[in-house]
Amino acid sequence: MGSIPLIDLVVIAVYMVGITAAGLWSVRKQELTGKVYFLAGRTLKWPVIGAAMFAANISTIHLVGLAEGGYKYGVVIGNFEWMATFTLILLALIFAPFYFKSKISTLPEFLETRYSPAARTLAAFMAILSALLIHIGISLFAAAAVFKEFFGINILASIFIISAFTAVYTVLGGLKAVVVTETIQTFILLGGAILTTVLGILALPKAGIHNFSQFHAAIKPDQLTMLQSHNTAGFNWYAIFLGYPILGIWYWCTDQTIVQRLLGAKTERDAQHGALFAGLLKITPVFFLVFPGVLAYVLFKDIIGTDAKQALPVLIHQLVPIGLRGLIAAGMLAALMSTIAAALNSAATLVAVDIVHRIRPNTPDRTQVNIGKAASIVVMLLAMVWSTQGGRFGSIFEAINKMPAQFLAPPITTVFLWGVFWRRGTKEAALTTLLFGFIGGFILFLLDLPLFGNVQLVTQGLGIGFMMQAWWGFCICSVIYVVVSLLTPKPALAKIKDLTWEHPLEMMKYGKGGGLGNPRLIAVALLLLMAVLYMVMR
Repeated sequence: MGSIPLIDLVVIAVYMVGITAAGLWSVRKQELTGKVYFLAGRTLKWPVIGAAMFAANISTIHLVGLAEGGYKYGVVIGNFEWMATFTLILLALIFAPFYFKSKISTLPEFLETRYSPAARTLAAFMAILSALLIHIGISLFAAAAVFKEFFGINILASIFIISAFTAVYTVLGGLKAVVVTETIQTFILLGGAILTTVLGILALPKAGIHNFSQFHAAIKPDQLTMLQSHNTAGFNWYAIFLGYPILGIWYWCTDQTIVQRLLGAKTERDAQHGALFAGLLKITPVFFLVFPGVLAYVLFKDIIGTDAKQALPVLIHQLVPIGLRGLIAAGMLAALMSTIAAALNSAATLVAVDIVHRIRPNTPDRTQVNIGKAASIVVMLLAMVWSTQGGRFGSIFEAINKMPAQFLAPPITTVFLWGVFWRRGTKEAALTTLLFGFIGGFILFLLDLPLFGNVQLVTQGLGIGFMMQAWWGFCICSVIYVVVSLLTPKPALAKIKDLTWEHPLEMMKYGKGGGLGNPRLIAVALLLLMAVLYMVMR
């Protein structure tokens, strides 16, 4: 570790230049109006939507963090992937019909339609903050740390180089360039992950592992169990099933960085099918990103020891030949660049549409695009500065989940979920919930950072893991939302009836027809598949 062979360097360089060129080529003949730049002209079909949502989600943090989790805890960490499938089903059946019918450009815009302009402004600020702090900043640090470990490249140099290449096609090409590159990167990412997994399995006989019984004897207890009752890291089955939906609904159903691809759908059916396709893709990381961590434990625990974050680097350096390491590095770049590009484009959209256009409605279309480009550059620069602080966190994968679990997911999930299912919910309740949830949660985050000392006051001091913090935060925000709603005038039914379900089961009757392409039938098939998988790996 620490030096980069010439052939690997060539593969990486060719990839970075090639993917940038592909992004710019995809928009070469299009006039970049606001509709094209921010929503790809609403022309996206479901395969592209699903692949782009998957690629926007999978970052270098996932590649390294999931392998680290597999080594340290086992496949239980894969619940972060499989539970996403359930929330993507919710996106397809519950939220997508409203998003598509209302022709919104951003998720905060939906909150203005359902509640008030103030709710939209606050939600836009929270979304920009999440893009800067989580999607870009922490992802940059994780990638730079990995490249330093693999090839000895200085962390600051890595941050600058990766940022520059990604910003070029994102700022110049808009959403169309982003989703085209994300679709390509999905295949590169999965290819690299599958290659590493296959090489790990093929290496088992050399380690004396010739059958599953021998493999099972070589791993930790419950390392292949998805549902654990006694997990010291806070990943108990009840924490996952209570806490993850709060994180998942925020991330997969309401976060601009992810859902923007769905907003660019050509038809409502494309939007729903795209979400379900992403749900199908989210099954794969357990086998190709988490399981390699288990393989690393069996094959190289004597080398890795207790430093679980070395699971993937050691696996690659021990098993992957020179030349193919460049392909793996390209896959890691694919993961990182997809995440950063998605966040940059969403931040540009939020600033131009939710802030500038609201303050100055008569802003020309071309000016909005230019403002969006400028916002992308500013956010990128701020994220680069923040990324240098990534070393303050113990576990990067935990950090990207802990931040939203504390001050983003509970209030946002509350106002969206109650907003579409309870017509009595008021604009005052939404604003109060967002303010209280964000400010209170941010204080909680500062206490748990920690700013002073080495003790996380909530997670360690009180023994409440971040998954349960998300659940209890949602419960508190829900109480606030309901109480304030009942104390304030009910909204006019004419204003909200097309933005809410009359009752929870109404969504099951929506959009009849379509034969085997009916989203409800596809969702049921996906649920059955998940049930079988959980039974096999319980």
